[in-house]
Amino acid sequence: MKPVWIAVANLRRMFRVRANIFFVFVFPMVLILVLGATFGGSSSPRLGVVTQGSGPLTAALVRQLDRTPRLRVVPVSDPASLLTQVERGNLEAGLVIPAGYDAALAAGHGVILRYMARPDQSSQQLGQTVRGAVATQAALLGAARFAVTEHSAPSFAAGLAEAARISPAVPPVSVTETTAGTALFPQTLGQFDEGASTELLLFLFLIALTGAVALIETRRLGLARRMLATPTSPGTVIAGETLGRVLISVIQAAVIIFGSALLFGVNWGQPAGVAAVVILFALVGAGAGMLLGTLFRNEQQTVGISLLLGLGLGALGGCMVPLEVFSPTLRRVAHITPQAWGNDAFARLVGHGASVGGILPQLGVLTAYAVVLLALASWRLRRVLVA
Repeated sequence: MKPVWIAVANLRRMFRVRANIFFVFVFPMVLILVLGATFGGSSSPRLGVVTQGSGPLTAALVRQLDRTPRLRVVPVSDPASLLTQVERGNLEAGLVIPAGYDAALAAGHGVILRYMARPDQSSQQLGQTVRGAVATQAALLGAARFAVTEHSAPSFAAGLAEAARISPAVPPVSVTETTAGTALFPQTLGQFDEGASTELLLFLFLIALTGAVALIETRRLGLARRMLATPTSPGTVIAGETLGRVLISVIQAAVIIFGSALLFGVNWGQPAGVAAVVILFALVGAGAGMLLGTLFRNEQQTVGISLLLGLGLGALGGCMVPLEVFSPTLRRVAHITPQAWGNDAFARLVGHGASVGGILPQLGVLTAYAVVLLALASWRLRRVLVA
């Protein structure tokens, strides 16, 4: 039971400092929210629509946009409010349907619709969707004018009604999509899915490394010597220190996983696979943190090196930029880090719906990292304790 009590003491000391609660739990959740809101591309884009006039054609265009799959139409009162919301990012884009839209079209005149968007790729793609909806209505209007020209319809309204009646019988144009090679993410990812797993791995490793400060403090205050003065072996102290760091990482991961799933609807994949990745990565982080705590003698050095290694290895391992955008050479280099293997595992769990069996290579590499780092950390810590 002694290792358990040592682990519990480490846990209590960790969370006695209120700033640690923010950096362990709150800050990762905030980053998941920010990254998902900024770069998440799988949610329904919001298109603000201002209708300055009224009429059946105006209403029909709004209905056509509203029926577009994966597009959310938001009514806005005036163009100034629409521009403000687009600039602030509350809406991905906006469309202004001018007054006199119906009258101009009925008279055969062209109408200019005002489209507002920010200069990014998603807004440009949304513009194509809006143009498609406008083109669909334009086709009906063209058919109605043709009917009036050919004298088969007594008026534009009658021609439009006839075109609307016939249009469902027109054979649709079908488009077949074919993926060349292997899809990176066969399953559709949610807005926050991809960024959540990368931030989890980044902060698990970073907090584990900064936990080396507590180990140095334990040595500096003589707590380790006093524990060894009791009937407590160095192996018991090492087991307790390891268990304490793993316990902190597991609690941190549980809060992030369940919190992001409840607040942001993040899909983490099969629970058994997620648990295996988290536990193995927690062991990797515990080994790295303990090893770092035996190599330095003061907290200032440890904090600087912990931040440098945690952020640097996280960036190289795909926790800040997805591994898919790396060059083949850089991707191979990235896999010298445990973060890259953890990201590969989560990519298969979330993007491919894999089970534990589908991530066995990644789990095997993480196990090797954990064994090597824990062995080195235990050897170094034993030497430091009995010195």
